[in-house]
Amino acid sequence: MITSLNNLFVRTLREDPADAFFPSHRWLVRAGYIRAVAPGIYSWMPLGLRVLRKIEAIVREEFDNMGAQEVRFPGLLPREPYEATGRWSEYGDNLFRLRDRKQADMLLGPTHEEMFTLMAKDVVQSYKDLPLTLYQIQTKYRDEARPRAGLLRGREFVMKDSYSFDIDDAGLRAAYLAHRARYIRIFDRLGFDYRIVKADAGAMGGSASEEFLALSPNGEDTFAYSPGGYAANIEAVTIPAPEPLPYDNAPDAHVERTPDVPTIETLVAFSNERYPRADRPWSGADMLKNVVLKVREPDGTIYPLVIGLPGDREVDEKRLETALAPAEFEPFTAEDFTAYPELVRGYIGPMRGVEQVLGLNGSAGVKYLTDPRVVSGTRWITGANEVDYHVYDLVAGRDFISDGVIDVAEVRSGDPAPDGSGELKLARGIEIGHIFQLGRKYAQALGLQVLDQNGKLVTVTMGSYGLGVSRAVAAIAEGTADDKGLAWPRQVAPYDVLLLATGKDQAVFDAAHAVATELDAAGVAVLLDDRKASPGVKFTDSELLGIPTIVVIGRALATGSVEIRDRVSGASREVPVAEAGREVLAEIRG
Repeated sequence: MITSLNNLFVRTLREDPADAFFPSHRWLVRAGYIRAVAPGIYSWMPLGLRVLRKIEAIVREEFDNMGAQEVRFPGLLPREPYEATGRWSEYGDNLFRLRDRKQADMLLGPTHEEMFTLMAKDVVQSYKDLPLTLYQIQTKYRDEARPRAGLLRGREFVMKDSYSFDIDDAGLRAAYLAHRARYIRIFDRLGFDYRIVKADAGAMGGSASEEFLALSPNGEDTFAYSPGGYAANIEAVTIPAPEPLPYDNAPDAHVERTPDVPTIETLVAFSNERYPRADRPWSGADMLKNVVLKVREPDGTIYPLVIGLPGDREVDEKRLETALAPAEFEPFTAEDFTAYPELVRGYIGPMRGVEQVLGLNGSAGVKYLTDPRVVSGTRWITGANEVDYHVYDLVAGRDFISDGVIDVAEVRSGDPAPDGSGELKLARGIEIGHIFQLGRKYAQALGLQVLDQNGKLVTVTMGSYGLGVSRAVAAIAEGTADDKGLAWPRQVAPYDVLLLATGKDQAVFDAAHAVATELDAAGVAVLLDDRKASPGVKFTDSELLGIPTIVVIGRALATGSVEIRDRVSGASREVPVAEAGREVLAEIRG
């Protein structure tokens, strides 16, 4: 059926939305694919819904072909299963909570591990029922703190989530690899330039986790990679601890007055001038920076956390968020410092003079964790917990011992890859898929057991595999849009061809309808712009809408020709009007 742009429910915009910071957000709204309802919540217009459905169809086809079975859960769910797994509290403010008229606690599903586990528990009884893979394509809800990136960070979004159920770990590994291969097929079909990176499992739990990231300068995820093949999300990069150093000949720690050194840089300069090392100059890497913040556990417990790390590094908030999850953190305030006088702002260190005030046997109620690089025998300059004073030649393991290790310092280009495969480089990407080997966390919490070959009850092991369907719409737009608008790859475009009838001559409209009818009969999805609008408006909208093939029927018709334009490459050519249909079909079918 031919769709007339005259009748299509769409209105394009000439100005960018005020809240649009990303190309996908800007162009999807301006081209009439989506409309904002509230921050992070969007209505799908006919054009956008066609793109979404095409992506869904590819995902569904691939999962049906791998033998997965589709189900569908409600979005409104009871509290009890999430309470049993601990995620009612672990999700924190990201969870939409509500109560029904009977005051029963409910939630809007952010993800459905619990529901899939309980469904399997109701049906699966023995090893003969396994392996099993179930999936759904369904709307999820998460109360994002900063929903400012259009479909890339929405509070309501469409996701494919699938779950594998196996009798043993070998089965789980096979299911994980089968899903991984299926994801590669899907993202290749969608035309993504993507990377597979090691990821942190976070609140999901599990023994192994990988993300699929579409490369994009606007991506919210940073990942590190090496020429030798290492690749990991920045939160999952693990810094190997150096070997401990001997400190038998290290000088004794000593406290020195250090006036007017408010920064690491000024402290380094002061130290090299007043207290130079014999072997080499002091650098920022020799300073033990101590960052203090306030941590709130899910049960409401609040305590100060001090993190000691090399002074030439900053704490990476995303790595810190991952390391502390499900706990949350916030800055230490002036009132907090008053409540903990042993923490002297700007001069925090593990010692005061020769007395340890942080770390093991230190200040009660204050937790002190150090970077993996702070190993026994390393020698530092750090705060003395007294204004205008620092401790020099403070040796880890000799003079202080922390409460543990926390790996949250920033990762930089040029750092060595953890696996020894070369220097790291950093890039950005948009998460479009995330796969987990969950193991038995949810099965144990919810009692999913089956009889094995010996008639013994065993706990099922699970995998969880998420793919952002609505997110993929935005990610494709991010990767293909230009300064004129959207430029869809053919496999997801809402229509195969856009026919522009430009001019006032009835012969132009008749020719456009004739070509449209021919293409429609051949099974081509045709959008016909037969509006009584100026050629300039039509050309602008054709570039904005992003249909991959544009056929212009206008002035060239006087010489028996039409123009065929490629929206993606920008190439154009004239062909005889009688051959237009055949030429377009050849282009579409490759």
